[in-house]
Amino acid sequence: MKIEVCMSPDLLPHYDAGGKCVVVIDVLRATSCMVTALAHGIEAIIPVKEIAECRQWQQKGLLAAGERNGQKVEGFDLDNSPFSYMQEALKGQTIAVTTTNGTTAIEAAKGKAAHILVGAFLNKSAVIDALRRFKKDVLLLCAGWKGRVNMEDTLFAGAIVAGMPEAYIEDDAALIAADLYRLHRHNKMEIMHHCSHVQRLKRLGIEKDIDFCLQEDVYQVVPVLQEDRLVPLAAHTASISQL
Repeated sequence: MKIEVCMSPDLLPHYDAGGKCVVVIDVLRATSCMVTALAHGIEAIIPVKEIAECRQWQQKGLLAAGERNGQKVEGFDLDNSPFSYMQEALKGQTIAVTTTNGTTAIEAAKGKAAHILVGAFLNKSAVIDALRRFKKDVLLLCAGWKGRVNMEDTLFAGAIVAGMPEAYIEDDAALIAADLYRLHRHNKMEIMHHCSHVQRLKRLGIEKDIDFCLQEDVYQVVPVLQEDRLVPLAAHTASISQL
């Protein structure tokens, strides 16, 4: 098994995702929200790149969720805080989601990968277990920030690389990410204190989201893309077995 890290969707054309398990990473906060949502009983999430497409789903009766530049889109039902997806009333619902970076990364990987998974610190060990079960080469795709590399997604990519010592590290980006995580796994908040997106979220007054998203192994659910929507991995594999 080979493992690579793509630190930004803008770099994805330089990687071959064909036949691989791609893990999309947007720790603050899109993929953390997706993991939290499915863990709390939301049935499925439809990730879309554009606000207009999300509104179309809303007009069809689905809830619309997401943000631009860290702030809730006007007229949407939900924002991009993981705490918003813990509501009992949302259980069993399908939600359309668009975010500045995370859903763009998912869109970039579509049609290329064998499987697209969603990862965050919240489900770190569950993602590692899933990758071992799939037994395919792995590409960790960091959402970054508007095409640029960011600290938090690279740090999580490093957590996956460090957690899979049996995998062959294919590129220097994976080495960099793993070393970063090993150095700072016990002081993630300290190392990210000056990071651009952490500062951006702090200006919006949502420090509690940052603290929550940096917790490891809170949930066991792994979102996986099935056609146009994210569902829990167990539901995805059950669907495949019935074909």
